[in-house]
Amino acid sequence: NGFGHIPVYRLNANPIGCSLAESAERESYRAWLNKSGKDAAALHVVYINTSLETKAVSTSIVPTITCTSSNVLATILQASSQIPDLKILYGPDTYMGNNLVTMIDSILAHGANGQISDDVEPWDDARIARDLHPAHSTESLRRLRDSIDVYPSGNCVVHHMFGSEVVSAVKRNYDDAYVTAHLEVPGEMFEIAMEKSLEGKGVVGSTSDILKFISRKVAEAAESSSTARNRLKFILGTEAGMVTSIVKSVRDILESTGNDKVEAEIVFPVSSEAVMATDDSAGGPNSGLAVVPGVAGGEGCSTAGGCATCPFMKMNDLDALHDIIDMVETDPQSPKLKAFLPPDRVQGKKIDGISAVDLGSESILFMRQFMQEKAIPDALVKKIGAGI
Repeated sequence: NGFGHIPVYRLNANPIGCSLAESAERESYRAWLNKSGKDAAALHVVYINTSLETKAVSTSIVPTITCTSSNVLATILQASSQIPDLKILYGPDTYMGNNLVTMIDSILAHGANGQISDDVEPWDDARIARDLHPAHSTESLRRLRDSIDVYPSGNCVVHHMFGSEVVSAVKRNYDDAYVTAHLEVPGEMFEIAMEKSLEGKGVVGSTSDILKFISRKVAEAAESSSTARNRLKFILGTEAGMVTSIVKSVRDILESTGNDKVEAEIVFPVSSEAVMATDDSAGGPNSGLAVVPGVAGGEGCSTAGGCATCPFMKMNDLDALHDIIDMVETDPQSPKLKAFLPPDRVQGKKIDGISAVDLGSESILFMRQFMQEKAIPDALVKKIGAGI
């Protein structure tokens, strides 16, 4: 794009990993692609949170397009409608792949003949065409569901925190709350949010979908004519870092409406391993805060299931950013900056005689083109048809 000469620096010289990305770098992932991608019409939909090397290797095995949590549903809906008898391989996020299947199952179960309450609109063919994809119907969704092959052994350590104990706590203590869930959370948590979403009391999807849902509910409450105090509760089933954008949105809405009767409570599901007793707890029930998120002897939330904080994301902070800027401004040729350059595992390498950089970039460019044109690119369709 003309900016290849501009250096990119990480904010930490130490290895910044990602459990999800690493799960796609194992031999088992390549074996899965080789086995599952033998079908003549197969498309590998790979989550963007993977390395360029993973994308390059995947593309060399089976036609591949990158996706995000915001466009993954649109991608598989369009691909399956545009390419007959297409088999979709989704990876490496096992939870997200299984949750996509669960979402389709829930829609099918709440169809025209499903058991739903009178105030819930059924997911009949007309609604599927209107709210999901104009070329889809109940029958095509069934075919799509049966065509999805999910990689069985990949997950994010943060979203893995939303396990059975957290789910039980949500059901027991927050039945009246709105429930949100990212596509990457475990199935039990996702199913609660999915059921709530069918009633208008929850949402499943990307962090952007979650933010829009919470903002919309707060705006509806703030713009109502009621003078009673209204406290809205939202279960946040994703990484805790997005609370900043939620707080900003809620504050902007309440300030613009001038409504001081509405409050929004954001609840982070917490497992028992993620709290520690404070010194105040010894003084009795009225002595102060008895438990706080975090583990004894450490700071912040527990990776055992606290407020779902990614230890890798938190390696990036404002202090580190300022340090990098100071180094670049003081001496852009400093040898110290080399330690902050991203790993370069594919530069100069070739796979089957093709540049690994070009192979790795191809799936990203296909995604960009799809987002612009709302159709699977012709070049990708031809590759699928040729079984390349």
